[in-house]
Amino acid sequence: MLDKLLGRAALKSRLAELEDENERLRKRYEAESERRSEAVTDRQEAEREQNKLEDRIAQLEGELERLRERSRDDTTGSALEFRRRERMGLAETEAALERLESVRTGPEGALTTLAGSDHPRPDALESVLDERASLVADLEPCVVCADDMGLVSVALVPPIEPELEASAVWDDRFRLDPRWFLPRGRFTLALVRADLFALGVYEDDDRVEFHGFESDVKGSHSKGGFSQGRFERIRDGQIADHLERARDALTEQVEGPLYLVGQREAIDRLAEKSGIDPAERATVDATGKPRSALEDAYSDFFRTELLVF
Repeated sequence: MLDKLLGRAALKSRLAELEDENERLRKRYEAESERRSEAVTDRQEAEREQNKLEDRIAQLEGELERLRERSRDDTTGSALEFRRRERMGLAETEAALERLESVRTGPEGALTTLAGSDHPRPDALESVLDERASLVADLEPCVVCADDMGLVSVALVPPIEPELEASAVWDDRFRLDPRWFLPRGRFTLALVRADLFALGVYEDDDRVEFHGFESDVKGSHSKGGFSQGRFERIRDGQIADHLERARDALTEQVEGPLYLVGQREAIDRLAEKSGIDPAERATVDATGKPRSALEDAYSDFFRTELLVF
């Protein structure tokens, strides 16, 4: 009765309504926060999947171009092709090297020579392979091993560009340096993507140091929110900040030769802006968290292509 006389009843009723409304808004806020958190997680997963698909597309485009080149060769009457092509992992590469190194010939019966698109084809190669020597013209830098009896004739495209004292060496055995094909000595392998960086320092095939991080970089543009131009500027700035962190890490932690792998665009942009000159660059398909991505990149980089004439 006193509450009604003093007007408290209406106030209490209004207070109860406000408390109910406040509770509804709090629950709505919590639900919205949860949805936003899930959306961020979904977006990050979508970006990782997008990166993986982009790498696969680049790989398929490369394979398609090689098939087109082969088709053009066929239409011009060239029926020459390698009898076998295989990308070997570390175990298979080591086994192949051991077998080639076990071959013994006469004093100058084994030819080891550099070949590929960046090397002039030595006359010695044509002397043992005849017209098949033309098969190496479009290869990446490779080592050709062939004997004077025609029993062995293979090309090896290693991860590290090979170097010989002479363009062609005749000996009683093939002259192959394991450092062209296998992890040897102390070196640094760095994986660079637009949103991920991972670096490992290795002693032979043992990783002795690791450093890695991920950056929040916007994925593909969708309608709403930002204009395309503003979206691209924000994304480009995020990538620039990410690559700046990568440059700092490389400046401080590289030991021995640097092998820079990952997304080609990110690698080239980092090298151009920072002045870093890696011993090797390679495009690899490696996604996931920095540590696991680096392991995949390591396995992908240290592969040797075997081609049998």
